[in-house]
Amino acid sequence: MVVGDASLDIDLLVIGAGPGGYVAAIRAAQLGQKVIIADKAKWGGVCLNVGCIPSKALINAAHHYESMQHAETYGLKAENVGVDFGKVQEYKTSVVNKMTGGVEMLLKANKVQMFAGEVMFINENEARLFNDQESPRYRFKNCIIATGSRPIELKPFPFGGRILSSTEALSLPEVPKSLVVIGGGYIGIELGQMYSKFGTKVTILEGLDTIMAGFDKDMSQLVAKKMKKANVDIITGAKAQSAEQNDKEVTVTYEAGGETKTVTADYLLVTVGRRPNTDGELGLDMLGIKMTDRGLIEVDDQCRTSIPHIYAIGDIVPGAALAHKASYEAKVAAEAIAGLPSKVDYKCIPAVAFSDPECASVGYTEKEAKDKGLNVKSSKFPFGGNGRAVTLGGADGFMKIIHEVDTGLVLGAQIAGVEASNMIAELGLAIEMGATIEDIALTIHAHPTLGEITMDTAELAMGHPIHTIAPK
Repeated sequence: MVVGDASLDIDLLVIGAGPGGYVAAIRAAQLGQKVIIADKAKWGGVCLNVGCIPSKALINAAHHYESMQHAETYGLKAENVGVDFGKVQEYKTSVVNKMTGGVEMLLKANKVQMFAGEVMFINENEARLFNDQESPRYRFKNCIIATGSRPIELKPFPFGGRILSSTEALSLPEVPKSLVVIGGGYIGIELGQMYSKFGTKVTILEGLDTIMAGFDKDMSQLVAKKMKKANVDIITGAKAQSAEQNDKEVTVTYEAGGETKTVTADYLLVTVGRRPNTDGELGLDMLGIKMTDRGLIEVDDQCRTSIPHIYAIGDIVPGAALAHKASYEAKVAAEAIAGLPSKVDYKCIPAVAFSDPECASVGYTEKEAKDKGLNVKSSKFPFGGNGRAVTLGGADGFMKIIHEVDTGLVLGAQIAGVEASNMIAELGLAIEMGATIEDIALTIHAHPTLGEITMDTAELAMGHPIHTIAPK
């Protein structure tokens, strides 16, 4: 739909309404730009519709189901606990609708014009927007491309039938009895663990020697331990070769340990990464915008492409494909268009996996810091030393803080444990503000909270821990 009668002349055209696009449109409108945003899908993009938000809704439901099954741990009785997965999907959909509706409300409140349809560049100053009803032509002063990404489809495993991408895996009508997951990155682990908690027999096939390779090995090992305890089969060093499916099941052939093996399940989920949406009818090749050999758009530190008035943000530019990175770049691009001196600085972009336990990281790991020649110390505090973590049943976990020995500056942090996704923000702020471990240790943290773990880890780093024994 088009909101209002838009002029052919516009200050800013935003292509894509995900966490990058809609944030860019709102920020630009706040800075006085006349903005139109276009998206062929629903407002909120992949993240809100078929990614971050629906997956976390299902993960939340799975956690509740698992807790009910172990209610006796807390002296509670819960008999005949079951799953109505249709109702679970209704809950997920209600969450998605609330969030996407909120985005539409925010765009309207900021007087951003909205167009539901596709975009095709005519030249570097004009684009045609089109859907089944209309095809207006706009001349823009600036443009921000935020078209996001899609799941990578492997030739031996084409999506369809019982071979799923993450999109289809979020909308299954029933809990499958069995599931094979190709790819042990954070998406495969999150969805695999979620279905495992609902009772699915899950097999993970990972080509590397560890799952969740983007995190420190002691973090991924904690997740693997929890998954194996839940009867999840994790096969590392596995190379998936082919799949055969019928109307009831799919059989995957893979190689591991020098042997060729097969595994059969109700469904096969392929999560081996995402591909940038820079091809298709958009017409970037016609404009001559410089791109990498992976199809990513090259940008400068203000998100400008090789055409100075066209910007690109999010999954279509180099760097991690993270929603919060896209939102951050969105503000930089919008402010650069308005003439502000904003530039990107990625040192405080956190990474989070909603595995069980959760994993989160920000700044340098110990290895990264040492590889850069920095004199650093890593201090690791166990969640078992925190009262709140123990009351939550989350004693298995830890926090690591990496600090520079000479100055005490906090350079990085990694957390594996309950609520790691929320706890990482304080460490990101510490790095951003140039805080030292002493600054954190001297900050009074409420008791009993998980936040005290950050204070305790800082005290450990200073050599005088209260709630753990200092290593000799």
